[in-house]
This record gives sequence, structure tokens and C-alpha cells, in this order.
Amino acid sequence: MRKSILTLAVLSTLALPSFASAEEAAETTAKAPESAWSLTSNVGFVSDYYARGISQSWHKPALQGGIDVAHSSGFYAGAWGSSVTPNTFPDATVELDAYAGYNGTIPAVEGLGYTVGAIGYFYPGGSWKKYRSSNATDPNLAMTPRGGRWDTYEANFGLSYKWLSAKASVTLGDWFGAEKKTGWDGGTSGTTYLELNAAYPLPWEGLTLVAHVGHLNVAGKLDLNFTPDGGSNFPSRSLSNETNPDYTDWKIGLSKAFKVANSEGWNAGVYWVESNNDDYWGSKGYGGTSFNGKGNSTTAQSKNLNDGRLILTVGRTF
Repeated sequence: MRKSILTLAVLSTLALPSFASAEEAAETTAKAPESAWSLTSNVGFVSDYYARGISQSWHKPALQGGIDVAHSSGFYAGAWGSSVTPNTFPDATVELDAYAGYNGTIPAVEGLGYTVGAIGYFYPGGSWKKYRSSNATDPNLAMTPRGGRWDTYEANFGLSYKWLSAKASVTLGDWFGAEKKTGWDGGTSGTTYLELNAAYPLPWEGLTLVAHVGHLNVAGKLDLNFTPDGGSNFPSRSLSNETNPDYTDWKIGLSKAFKVANSEGWNAGVYWVESNNDDYWGSKGYGGTSFNGKGNSTTAQSKNLNDGRLILTVGRTF
């Protein structure tokens, strides 16, 4: 789930005034026109990969990077990747995102813009078929043997005004493979995520105040009575027996663009990230439990994947 370090760097670049002498202007005019296309790439490190308020890396550091192409018309496309935990996505250690869309402005209101696009989240090698439970009758038994992949597709639409933005995303298929074959009460197509974001430039040291609040509404719940073979394994059950994964998440912190020697494009941030619904995403809930067969015969490995954490980030855009 892409948390790109690109945006602030691009905005900062666009905000810089440009000065040129008459001779420089003449030389620029004589040159071939600049390309309407631009290409950028980014690499980054995070102390814990939180996406929409949930740790995707089992509270461990993650390496990230991506590439973006944009056209002066407003079209954009790109790809981005991050390391993730096989505890949540069995047999998958990488998340790969591919996205495209269009950014535009609304002339009637100065500073008002919009974006419309689509994104796919892919987990190479990962599948619900590889879900194992360490405290099952047979720990080697596939808990959801007929399940599909974790891969998820979303469409999104957003509005922005100066330093504020809002976006709505909706899944075009099941939410990370959640459906009847994987222990849910039905398909989860149409799951939504609504978010409000702020990136307010502060008057000190080039700092930017970053804030976010979002809400996930999954179009389905767990079926606690689901068993793949009519046996004694119940993949959807947890210690809390919470069936509803919906939650609200929030983030607040500071980011800063800076130089290293003569190289530009660096950015660092420190953020507090958290979300609610401990009964589902905590250590006693389904969402906080390892799907990778870890733990012992009585207690599955688990963590509070939604608890409040101070996250450090550093990266560079090229």
C-alpha cells in the first residue's frame, strides 16, 4: 500500500521561484522543447511498514522503492514495492503495487484539484492456500485449501485543496481474497476506505506537518462456523471471536526535505501511527494472528498489529 515519499519533494520543487537573464531566456528558446513526460524513482527505509494503520511487516523495518512516470496532461503511472511479513501473507515477502490515473484541476476554484485512478496490490508467491495454523489439530493442514491469492484491486477518486486532500477507494473484487472459500460470510467486493490528509508547511526549518485519518469498511464478516472439510479446524476463529475487521486509523507527524552533500531529493519523517478495533487486529484477534503456522500446539503466534507506534522514515527521490 503505497506510502510514497515522492509527493512532498515534487511539491517543494514546483514551489521554487525561477529567475533567468535575457541571455538565458534566449538560449532556452533556441533549445528543443522540453519533453511532456517526466520520470522519477524513489527508495526508502521505514522502521515499521504501517499501511492504513496496520503493520504489514510484523513490526519490523522494511525497504521500499518505486518508479513513476507522469505526463503534462495529468496522466500518471507507476510501480512500487515493499518488503512485507509472511506471517500475514504466507509465502510472500514482497508487496508490489501497480497504479495509474489522472490528476487535474478545477478552474472554477483556485487551488482545487482532483485525481482519479486505479491500483493493484500483488503478493508474489502468496496465497490463502498456504494459510497454516500452529494450534490446529494438524499444523500442516491447509486451513483454506480452496482459497485464492491475496492480490487486490481498487479504484479511487480524490479531491485536494491547497494542503488538504480527501480520497475514497473501493475494491473491484474481494478484499485481499476474503470470501466464502476463505472463511467469510460472503464476498467482500465493494469494501471501501475513506481518508482525509493534510500536509501543512510550517514556517520553521522547512518542516511539514503531516496528518491523516481514515476508515475501513469491509463488505463482509468472518464466519466463525466455517470449516473447509467439515472437520475440527475452524480457520475464522480467534481468542476474541471478533468477526468485524472495520476500523479507524490516524497518523500525525513531521517531514523534512533536505540535502546530503550536494545531492537533493532526500526526505525524512517521524510519525505516530495507530488504529482501533483491538479485538480484531490485536494479539487475541484474527487479524493479529500469524497465518504462517508459527507458535505452539496451544497458542498461535500473534501481535498487536494496530497498536500505536512511532515510525521513522528516510528516503530519496531521483
